[in-house]
Amino acid sequence: MAFCLDFLSKISRLKTFETDLMETSLKRCLTTLDLTLLGIGGMVGAGLYVLTGTVAKDMAGPAVIISFLIAGFASLLAALCYAEFGARVPKTGSAYIYTYVTMGEMWAFLIGWNIILEYLVGGASVARAWSGYFDELLDNRIRNFTYEHITGGPWNQPPFAKYPDLFALVLITIVTIFVALGAKFSAKFNTVFASLNLCVVLFVVCVGLYFADINNWKSEGGFAPYGFSGIMSGAATCFFAYIGFDAIATSGEEAKNPARSIPIAVIVALCVASFAYVGVSTALTLMVPYHSIKPDAALPDAFHQHNLPWAEYIVGVGALCGITTSLMSNMFSLPRCIYAMASDGLLFSFLAKVNARTQVPVIATVVFGIFTGVLAVIFDLEALVEFLSIGTLLAYTIVAASVIVLRYQAKALTVAGPTEGGDRDDFADVSEDGPEKQKSKHSAPGQNANSGDYGKLKKRFENLRFLAQFTPGTVAAFATLMMGIFMFALAAVLAYGSYAVTSAEPWAIVLVILFSFMVITSFTLIILHNQNTASLTFKVPLVPFVPALSMFCNAVLMMKLQYMTWIRFAVWVTVGMILYFTYGIRHSKEARRWDADNRPEVHYFVMPQEVMYTMRGSVELQQPPNRDSHHGDDTSSETSDTRTLLPSGAKE
Repeated sequence: MAFCLDFLSKISRLKTFETDLMETSLKRCLTTLDLTLLGIGGMVGAGLYVLTGTVAKDMAGPAVIISFLIAGFASLLAALCYAEFGARVPKTGSAYIYTYVTMGEMWAFLIGWNIILEYLVGGASVARAWSGYFDELLDNRIRNFTYEHITGGPWNQPPFAKYPDLFALVLITIVTIFVALGAKFSAKFNTVFASLNLCVVLFVVCVGLYFADINNWKSEGGFAPYGFSGIMSGAATCFFAYIGFDAIATSGEEAKNPARSIPIAVIVALCVASFAYVGVSTALTLMVPYHSIKPDAALPDAFHQHNLPWAEYIVGVGALCGITTSLMSNMFSLPRCIYAMASDGLLFSFLAKVNARTQVPVIATVVFGIFTGVLAVIFDLEALVEFLSIGTLLAYTIVAASVIVLRYQAKALTVAGPTEGGDRDDFADVSEDGPEKQKSKHSAPGQNANSGDYGKLKKRFENLRFLAQFTPGTVAAFATLMMGIFMFALAAVLAYGSYAVTSAEPWAIVLVILFSFMVITSFTLIILHNQNTASLTFKVPLVPFVPALSMFCNAVLMMKLQYMTWIRFAVWVTVGMILYFTYGIRHSKEARRWDADNRPEVHYFVMPQEVMYTMRGSVELQQPPNRDSHHGDDTSSETSDTRTLLPSGAKE
C-alpha cells in the first residue's frame, strides 16, 4: 500500500516555480502582432488550400461551410481555455505546462508527448501538401520524375505514400534552418508570408463570389448530400485547419507581455481564420459544383473552369505562401515544446540546450526537423492528417479540464508580470504555497476577502456533509475526471450507435440516459463549490460550462476518427509511457524538489573523538579533557579509534 501511495504521489506531483515566471533563457522579443500573425500563419494554410476541396467533394458537399463552423466553434472553446492559461503561465510548452501545474506530471508528459506528435505530423503533412500543390502547378512533373527514375511506379502500401516526397524533405530542411536563426527572424519571415496569404484569401472570396451560382448548392443531392454524418466527419477533419493557434501559447516564453498578448492574439487569429475558411469554402462551392471539385488544387481549378488563368497563378502564389507559414508555425513550435519537457527533466537534457547567439533550442530544432522530414518522405497526407487530429483533440480536452480544476483549487496559481516597460498591475500573483512561501510581492488585484473558501462547498450546501469532509478542490477535480470519462462514453454511443439511437432501440436509449445523467451529476458536483474569483488579464467566461462544452465537443470529434487512427495513437502513447517510466520519472527536476520538501536528507559524519574535541575547543576555547584522568568526560574511551556519529549541523 505504501508503495502504491508513493507511486501515485510521484506521477501526480505538480510543477512549481521558484523564480519569476518571466525569467527565461529564451529571448522575449515577440509583440502581440507577431503572435497574432504566427497564429494566423499556422491556421490559414494547408487546411484552406487542400482540406477545403477534399472535405467538400468527399465528405460534406457545400455543407463544408457548416463543418468549418462546427470545427471553429470547438476550436474557440479550446482557444478560450488556452488564452486563460497563457495569461497565467507565460512559459513555453503550451498544454504541457498548463497540465503540469494543475493535473500532475504523468498527465503533463502524456499531453507533451502528444503535442510532439501533433507538430511532427503537422509539419510533415504541411510539407507534403506544399510539395503536392507545387507539383500540381507543374503538371505533376515531380511525381512523374520520381515514378520513372526512383521508384519505378507508385507504392500501394497504405498508410505509406505512393512515392517518396524528397521535395518535402528539402522544404523542411530550409524552414528548419530559418527557425534556428532566432524567434524574431522567424516572426519577420512569417509576417511577410502571412500578409501575402491574407491578401490572396480576400481576392479569392471577392472574385469567387462574383462568379457565384446558387444552383451549385441545389444539384446532386443539394446543400448537404452526405447528410449530418458527413457534416460531422467533415468537421472532425476540418478541425486540423484550426490547430495553429496552439503556436501562440507555445511562444509564451518569448512574448514581451504574454498576459495581454496571448489572449488577444489567440482570439483575433481564430476569428480571422474562421472568416477565411467560411469565406473561401462559400466562394468555392458557389463557383463550381462540389462533385466537380479537384481536391489536390481546388481553388486554381475553380478559376480555370471560369477561364481565369491569371487568377490561377495568384491563387497558386497565395497557396504556397499560406502553406509555408503553416510549416513555419509547426517547425517553430515543435522544438519549444521539446525544450520545455527537456528543461523539466522529462526528456533528454541535451534537447534543452539553448544557443547563446540565437537564443533558441537549436539541437531540438535540428533533431526533430530530421524526424519531421522522414515522416514527410514516406507517409501519405491523409493518414498524417487523421493521425494529427486525435492528439490535438486530446490535448484540448485536457486543457479544458485543467481550467475547471484550476478554478476550484484551494490555492491559486502563481502568475508573473511582464518584462521591462510592462505593467505589473495586469498580472495576478497568487502563491501555490500560501503566504508563508509566497515568492512575489504583488497580490492579485480584485481578489476577494473570501479566498479561504476556494474549492469548498458553497454556504447554502454545507449541510451536504458527505461532500464537506473532503479537502477543498478534491471533489471538483474528481468530478471533472468522471465527467470527462462519461462524456467520452456518451460520445461513443452517439457516434457508433447513432442508428440505434435514432431508431430508439432500448439499449441505446438506456446508455444515453445513464451517461447523460452521470455527466450532469458530475457537473452539478462541480458547481456546488466556490470558484476562484481572483482577477486576471483574461479568464474563460461561464466556467465550468464553457470548458465542459469544449470537452464534450472534442470527445464527439475524436469518436468520428477511424479506428486505425486510434490504434496508431495507442502505439504512440505506449511508447511515450515506456519512455516516461524508464527515464522521465527518475530524471524529473520536480522529483528533486519533491524529495527535498517531503524527505529531507540527514547527513552523518564519522570522526575520531579527538577531532570532535579539537573542533569544540576551537569554538569554546577549551582544552580537551585529560585522557589519563578518570574524572574526565564520561564519553571518553580507552582507545583513540573510538568514533562518534554527529548529525550534520548539530550544535554542541
